[in-house]
Formats: sequence, C-alpha cells, structure tokens
Amino acid sequence: MAKVEVKELLEAGVHFGHLTRKWNPNMAPYIYMERNGIHVINLYKTVAKLDEANEALKKIAASGRKILFVATKKQAKDIVADKVAKVNMPYITERWPGGMLTNFVTIRKAVKKMASIDRMKKDGTFNTLSKKERLQVDRLRAKLEKNLGSISEMTRLPGALFIVDTMREHIAVKEALKLNIPIFAMVDTNCDPRDIDYVIPSNDDASKSIDIIMGQVTDAVAEGLSERKAEKQSEAPKAKKEEKAAPAPAPTPAPEVVEEKAVEAPKVEAEEPATTEADDLTKVEGIGPKAAEAIVKAGIKTYAQLAEANADNIKEILTEASSRMAHLDPTSWPKQAKMAAEGKWDELKEWQDNTKGGVE
Repeated sequence: MAKVEVKELLEAGVHFGHLTRKWNPNMAPYIYMERNGIHVINLYKTVAKLDEANEALKKIAASGRKILFVATKKQAKDIVADKVAKVNMPYITERWPGGMLTNFVTIRKAVKKMASIDRMKKDGTFNTLSKKERLQVDRLRAKLEKNLGSISEMTRLPGALFIVDTMREHIAVKEALKLNIPIFAMVDTNCDPRDIDYVIPSNDDASKSIDIIMGQVTDAVAEGLSERKAEKQSEAPKAKKEEKAAPAPAPTPAPEVVEEKAVEAPKVEAEEPATTEADDLTKVEGIGPKAAEAIVKAGIKTYAQLAEANADNIKEILTEASSRMAHLDPTSWPKQAKMAAEGKWDELKEWQDNTKGGVE
C-alpha cells in the first residue's frame, strides 16, 4: 500500500473545510488556519490520522471481520459503492435503515425474505402466482435489493463502521456507539470528532477528496484480506504434513543422559510462558480493538483465560484503561470466550446473530 503524500491531498482539495461560522470547536486541533472565511485543514495531521486508521482497518480485515461502509450523500455514494465492492465489503449508499445495527435480527429477516424470493424464482413457485402477485413480489425484491442488497452476505454485526460525513449519518454513529462498534470516519470542520474512534480530518463534500481517501482506505482493507488469504494458504500444507507424519518412537535414554536433562529441565519450564500466543479477542461480540488491547495488557491473552475471568474484573480493567470504555458490558464475554475456546464457532455465530452487540 503506497503512502499518500500531502501534495496529493492538496491537489484533491482535502484541505478545504467549511465556513468559519459553521465550525465545530472540537475540530480546532485539526485546523491549520482560516482563509477568506473558510477553515483550512492541517493535511499533515490528515496523513498521520489516515495512516493510523489504515493500520487498524488492515488488522480488522485480516481478522476476518466485516467493515460496513456508510455514505448516502450524492457526491460519495457512487465512489464508495465502486471501491468497496472491489474488496467485497458491505456498504449502505441509499438510506440508513433505522435499527440496522441495534435491531440487526429484524434486518436479517428482510435479507432472508429477499433470498426466499430468489428461491421461488428458481424452483418455479414464482410462475404459479397470478400476474398481480408476481408484480408485487418483483417490486418488493427490487426495493429490498436497493436498500439491503450490499449487506446480503453480512450474517453478523460488523467489526467496524467507516462513515463519510458523520453529521448526515448521525443515526449510524449513535447505533455504533451503543453497541461499542469502532467508528472510522472522514470528519469535516463542521462535525464533532469526540464520538469517533479513528478521525480522518478531511473535506467530506468534494468527490475528489472522497475518492482519494476511499482509495487509501480500501487499499488497506485489500492488504489485510490478502494477508489473511496468504496465512490460510500457508497453514493448509502444514496441517496436511502433520496428518501424514507418523510419530517416531522415543529412544530409551542412557542413565547419564537422563541426569543431564534433569538439570536442564527448569530452564525449559521458565521459557514456556513467554511463548504463549494471544488469541484474536475481537471475535467476541462487544470487544473492539482497543478493548482487546487493554485486556491482553492485563494478562488475559487467550479465549480460555477470558472464559475463566470475572466480568466485574474485566470491567475494572477497561475502566482503568480508558474512561471511554467504562460503558461496556462484559457480562457475556466469558460465555462467548468459552465457546471459542472449545471450537464451537457455529454455535457462537448463531448466538451472536440472535443478540444485540453481545448483550443478552
């Protein structure tokens, strides 16, 4: 992924903010100056924040979680639909359906309705309907496709949201905050950056500006997906080799050798804990990248450890790490972690689909 230069952002008009009278004071750290009654965004901060956001998006994509892109404004919808479709991620470009995240179970029912209409057309049931009924079903199918077609493969809540213009998509922001879903966003000078986890200060009105930022973001997602694919391909041959390889019989050691090993044994035991690899805790619904980082730092690195942890202790860890995570409800996390530790991924997925943000 090629790093974007300040000159490229300047040529695309990413630095143009809104009129000074329309500004949000919380955007002051990202504003460079005022010129002719218009605020100018500091592009050096834009580059730094874009790199930070890209790194986080890359990790989420590599973990296998979906990133939902939201852009319903005229200038952005075609650009977002075109670029996001190439990386096979869900997107909303027509209208944000209320309860898209907080009432995800109902939204999934609408998507399943669309799939059932497709089955009717394949098995011939559709042709048995009257002309009027066929017309009504076709209209319903077209409406569902327009509003929900891009999220038809999203079977669970997304791992993150990417929003263009947080003022316009304020309902999406509120729903994501309620469910502790990380928010990435292009934030203009008239928006409030306090609710956004990864702020990208930029002009969210010009199509050129949106195009260059979306290009960088989707490249990062594509890189994360390719890393995941490469990792899976490298793991497949190893698994086959392990299956084929028969365990060799251990030779009987001489008494002298046994005595030497007995002396070296404590060293091996001391090194073992350091090799413990951390599991991807973000697969537990309700745990975002920042929450996972705080939990791992506290010594809870694996699904098995999280399954045995006390919800109140986890709450204390999160609150100490950041006041912004104090509202999280970790009650169901040990239960989810137990299913993950036991390899019951289908059961975990079904449970997550039937709950809202991991809260029972």
